[in-house]
Amino acid sequence: MNAAAPALTPTNRVLTWCLHLLLIALLVLAVARAVAGGDPQASAVVAVAVVCGVVYAAGPVLPRVRTSRLAAAGWLGAVSAMWLVLVLLTADAVWVAFPLYFLQLHLLPRRAGLVAVIATALAAVIAFGAHQGVFSPVTAIGPMLGAAVAVAVVWGYQALYRESEQRRRLIEELTATRADLARAQHTAGVLAERERLAREIHDTLAQGLSSIQLLLHATERLLPDTSGNAARYVGQARQAAADNLAEARRFVAALTPPALDDSTLADALERLCATTGARHHITARVHLTCDPVPLPTAHEVALLRIAQAAIANTVRHANATTVEITLSHLGDEIALGVVDDGTGFDPESLPAPDPGAGGFGLAAMRTRARALGGSLTVESAPGHGTAVAARLPLPRSTDTQPEVLP
Repeated sequence: MNAAAPALTPTNRVLTWCLHLLLIALLVLAVARAVAGGDPQASAVVAVAVVCGVVYAAGPVLPRVRTSRLAAAGWLGAVSAMWLVLVLLTADAVWVAFPLYFLQLHLLPRRAGLVAVIATALAAVIAFGAHQGVFSPVTAIGPMLGAAVAVAVVWGYQALYRESEQRRRLIEELTATRADLARAQHTAGVLAERERLAREIHDTLAQGLSSIQLLLHATERLLPDTSGNAARYVGQARQAAADNLAEARRFVAALTPPALDDSTLADALERLCATTGARHHITARVHLTCDPVPLPTAHEVALLRIAQAAIANTVRHANATTVEITLSHLGDEIALGVVDDGTGFDPESLPAPDPGAGGFGLAAMRTRARALGGSLTVESAPGHGTAVAARLPLPRSTDTQPEVLP
């Protein structure tokens, strides 16, 4: 019933209704004992108990009480005041303090709730002792024990609820990460299969059609001039081979991996910087230290995703004004560096990934690099920006040479 409270689960609703019924039942018990016992103040007990019940019942149905912590505290104060009047009239109202403990611990901040519980317990002990005409440890056991049980139950439940929420958020993030990984694996599999089909068609069907065309052309030149029909048939066969070769070439072109939307990795990085600068008002630049070389699709995708994740971290956490991307070849490796001038952090004290705060980006980047036999390092210090460097081994030159159809 406060603004900060989470939405009620079915278990919470059951507990809430049990608390309502307990308080009403204790009020009815106090009234019944006062009437049945012939208490001279029975009419006053009935009147105060009815008013207390009405005030209590108004709380759950008033929108203001359910949405405002201040209004909820005021309503709780009114209920407590009516209970104080009732407990002065009859000792049986002492037990109404038990559900009040739960209300105070639930509606008030932690310290204020504890203070309210202690004050309510003391009021119950004093009132009960006054009705009994004697103060002893025995009169204090019931209210104090009830207060201790209420504090233990509520605080224990709150701790379990927080842990449950943390686990729920962690499960949701892990589920999303697994879905992203499945999509990435599916995409990589599709690209690999497209590349394999294009290579197979190029090495078999297209090469065979090209050889047939060359053989038919040679046969056409060797035919005697009088063999008009044979020459015509050979010409038709050669034209059919040429047409099918053209179709094979178009098929291979369609199956060949799009290389990051029909562009090079450098072009994709340029577009990433332009998009980042336009959307987030941060200066992003790309530097190429050497001429680009053909790369496998998996390498291009991995480097582009690492650059995207590093820039996303820069935009989200670094408060940077400039980010520089460097793509270079270091012997038999290709290196990607992303450097910003942001606030930086201490890599040694980096917290573990948390469902509320995130922190899975660096782990994902390292996983991408290691999957291709590479590495990823992070250098940073508070107030000195951050540098992310990824290195991937280059495949052999025979693996990266582009295939050209004859």
